[in-house]
Amino acid sequence: MFSKRLTAAALAASVAAMPASRVAADAGDFIAGALIGGVVGHAVTKNNQKKKQRVYRSGIPSTQQGRQIQSSLNYFGFNAGTVDGQLGRQSRNAISSYQAYMGYPATGQLSAFEQDLLVTSYNRAQAGGYQTTQLVAANPEGTRGLLKTYRAELAGQVVPQAQAPVVVAAPQPAPVTQSVVATAPAAAPVATAAPTLNAALPNFFESGAPEASLASHCNTVSLLTSTNGYTTAASMTDPTAALNEQFCLARTYAIARSEELISQVNGFTPQQVAAQCDGFGPVVQPYVNSLSQKPRDVVAQEVSGFVASTGTTPQQLSGTAKICLGVGYRTDNTNVALGSALILYALGETVYGELMGHHLALGFGTQKNVAAAGTWYEAALAATDAGADAVFVPGQPERTDLLRKASLQLTGGAPAQAGVLPVFSVTE
Repeated sequence: MFSKRLTAAALAASVAAMPASRVAADAGDFIAGALIGGVVGHAVTKNNQKKKQRVYRSGIPSTQQGRQIQSSLNYFGFNAGTVDGQLGRQSRNAISSYQAYMGYPATGQLSAFEQDLLVTSYNRAQAGGYQTTQLVAANPEGTRGLLKTYRAELAGQVVPQAQAPVVVAAPQPAPVTQSVVATAPAAAPVATAAPTLNAALPNFFESGAPEASLASHCNTVSLLTSTNGYTTAASMTDPTAALNEQFCLARTYAIARSEELISQVNGFTPQQVAAQCDGFGPVVQPYVNSLSQKPRDVVAQEVSGFVASTGTTPQQLSGTAKICLGVGYRTDNTNVALGSALILYALGETVYGELMGHHLALGFGTQKNVAAAGTWYEAALAATDAGADAVFVPGQPERTDLLRKASLQLTGGAPAQAGVLPVFSVTE
């Protein structure tokens, strides 16, 4: 996507606001019209302006939760119609079909567990990439069959089709090796045959242990909360468990917000947007790497310098970062997610500091550093106390008390005072 000759500044411009008319010869290494920053930000701005003029006549309220449910139902083949967040008759019929397929009472009203299974299965399928494609191909019920597969896995049951390719492929090299050994009078042919066998066996651990999957982690957390319910400030006994729950909730909200913004972008498919966000990862890698090594204020100042160098408006960069934040979580690319959260923080939206706190406290996408996590949690809580709008689970004001209690117990004391960051006026 990007030429090796592009400098970091040129890469930064890929997330900067730039109308299509400005894509000229000096940016010839880019595909014309594929710069996400300006296109996305401009499209979101125009769409939000148009939305103010719309008159919704439906008496059914539109909710973010409704959009999540509709998107999930449509993905698994239960036709909920347009994703508008309004759970009307068609959506209720789709819910009944989903319930009947899964063996639940077809009431048209989702229980907490049924909804959680549906939405988390959708997020898992979206993040699964090629593995999801394999599961769908191996399942006689296609995409819809993923629901039962995921439910079985969460319940600890063995899923046979996931192991089938390994059983078929493993024995194949053996006859070749035996044939060479049988016909070779000397030891040299045996030595020649060995690399062929080794080459046929993939080694998944050449670079050490693979990074933990946040998507898989949140699937496990979701199963526990579906069984036991969410932790409250009054019932909390394990701060790490409470923060796990809230991290995964925040991740789900970030994905949903990203999908909402992507749906407002004309001329780009979700796959093209995801590819652009993936290319954005190397640009923010240095700042993500410094999270566990440098104080919060130093990291924030460095990211603020990067933001200023892009030459874009805060509003446009904020729209892009919110899109890439959800894309990063959906594709399990924590580098992209963390980089996007850092940009939002540097833009003055310090409530997103909660995400850096979660990543540092739990060790996803960065080295675990509980002490550093405390300062990011504090900055986010201070913003909420000052009246900033909640971006995650806005309908639960008691969540602030839970985050404060859990983060303080985890860090063992009060974090340091927040530093001064440049604040931009950001509107959507």
